Amino acid sequence: MSFEKGDTVVLHEEHSEYDGEVGEITQVSETMFGDVNYTVSFEDGQEAGVPESSLEAAEEETEEDDEE
Repeated sequence: MSFEKGDTVVLHEEHSEYDGEVGEITQVSETMFGDVNYTVSFEDGQEAGVPESSLEAAEEETEEDDEE
């Protein structure tokens, strides 16, 4: 699954201080080998060079969830 700028994702990278956190993709870049890397912004920073395999689409919150 590929992601686009503005998508909300969960980072799964045990060596990152943002492991398990939800962030927003702010940049999509392609390496010279054709791989796609992402920059993900979090509330208190960002993680650059994140491979697609370390990302999972975050569950979208609905208005019902916000009201509860």
